[in-house]
Amino acid sequence: MMQIKNFKIDQQHRELTRHKTNLLPLACYKTTIQQNVHGYIPLHWHEEVQFVFVVEGNIRFQVNEQEITVEKGNGLFINSQCLHGAKDGQYRNGIYICLNVLPSFLMMPELFSAYVVPYTQATNLNHIKLDQATSWGKEACAHILSIYELLAKAGEFYEIHVSKHLTTLWLLLISNAKPVTDPVNLKKNKRMKEMLAWIHLHYDEAVTLEEIAKAGLLSKSECCRYFKSILGLSPIQYVNRYRIEKSLSLLQHTALSVTEIAYKVGFNGSSYFIEQFKKSMQTTPKSYQQHVKNGGLEW
Repeated sequence: MMQIKNFKIDQQHRELTRHKTNLLPLACYKTTIQQNVHGYIPLHWHEEVQFVFVVEGNIRFQVNEQEITVEKGNGLFINSQCLHGAKDGQYRNGIYICLNVLPSFLMMPELFSAYVVPYTQATNLNHIKLDQATSWGKEACAHILSIYELLAKAGEFYEIHVSKHLTTLWLLLISNAKPVTDPVNLKKNKRMKEMLAWIHLHYDEAVTLEEIAKAGLLSKSECCRYFKSILGLSPIQYVNRYRIEKSLSLLQHTALSVTEIAYKVGFNGSSYFIEQFKKSMQTTPKSYQQHVKNGGLEW
């Protein structure tokens, strides 16, 4: 039940955390966005579907190309394998319950192909808002809270009760969704993950737009459109942001100088590294390093 403050992702932004309890292939956390090492939840994806319930604040979730603001008391469904992340809304006090469930646990094997696969593979169901203003949305949010409480208490037969709530939650969701699969969107998501994978393997080298585009089998202009529509950044802006993310651990846990770290994460000098770091983190690398050294939160 502990919040993951600096979860690991692989070269394709796939989260490496194992979302499970001793018996159940699911996990449930209460997440405070400002406690994450980045101050936001970076883009990632996983095989599990995710159910969210916002406890405090309003939170801006990104799911693939779309941004969805979810207010306190409401929820969100995020489908399997969708790129997603989260940032605080206006008041920077966002807290949410996050329930991740392996799709195979949503229904018994005999019903899985009919009642899970069409929905987890649907390209029109990347996310679904769970709104308290609708009766089914209100009920869905209540089931998320019940599962969170059952897992926290771990009382007698709690696994069976969790399974019961989860089945009803999934039934509510699919009863209010009509799945459609678009091969074009499937290909687009695949190409985006391939370009991210290439960047994450080569970020510490001299990266060019042409190389990134080639990884996704795209022209340079089409590559730029992909990044702008999905991430809101140019490919090179994303490379720089990823390099900053990789620098955080080095600043926290090594004795390397700022200049040494700049070169290690792919910048061609400390001045540009400091400039980009300040844009991303609103402080200098040296100040960040000193803050952590003095026992401050790891941003």
